[in-house]
Amino acid sequence: MANSMQSFQPREAFQAAIIDLDGTMVDTLGDFAVALNRMLEELALPLIEPSAIELMVGKGSEHLIRSVLEHVGAAPSQYDAAWASYQKHYLAINGHYSTVYPGVAEGLRALRNAGLKLACLTNKPTNFAKPLLEAKGLLDHFDVVFGGDLFERKKPDPLPIVRTCEALGSSPARTLMVGDSSNDARAARAAGCPVVLVTYGYNHGQPVRSVDADGYADSLAEVSLVLKPAFPAARP
Repeated sequence: MANSMQSFQPREAFQAAIIDLDGTMVDTLGDFAVALNRMLEELALPLIEPSAIELMVGKGSEHLIRSVLEHVGAAPSQYDAAWASYQKHYLAINGHYSTVYPGVAEGLRALRNAGLKLACLTNKPTNFAKPLLEAKGLLDHFDVVFGGDLFERKKPDPLPIVRTCEALGSSPARTLMVGDSSNDARAARAAGCPVVLVTYGYNHGQPVRSVDADGYADSLAEVSLVLKPAFPAARP
């Protein structure tokens, strides 16, 4: 397991990169906290602290809702009402309480200028992901955006990464996965993709450097800088 970006030496030039969203490009914990607590208030349930929500993020909205309901002692039978309420409130505030991490825009521009195709792959529903990327000025960097609702299984299953590589026309071995958690790393490993994890995201409360990955980066700009020698020729 690599200890830093500097020790990550790609064997071949990359054709593409797949970038996670929550915790990798955008700090969305504020959005989650507001939408979830409005949902809980609407259902007359106890509110939840952002520190607890952070440990639940990353496995899709369905898992998040079920985890929150369990945390506040609600009955599983309240899931359908909770899901409908959450969607309503999240769409109403999507991006209002979130911020783009430093170095993300610079890193994406550098990856595209180096000739890589880019995909955003998230377990977040697509109708949440695309408006968020657009609101933060990031959508135009991507050739494709796939949410977890578009596949039969979500990360850490490798299926979404395999399908995303197919959509990009890139081989997994030459497609870099950039994420923030063990979900991204496990999915990338199973799909045959090299993987780099950012050090600042949501990894279920566990140290990200304890996850098996090819490298770790303090910003997306650092990923583009260190991997630049392995890139194909820049676009004309």
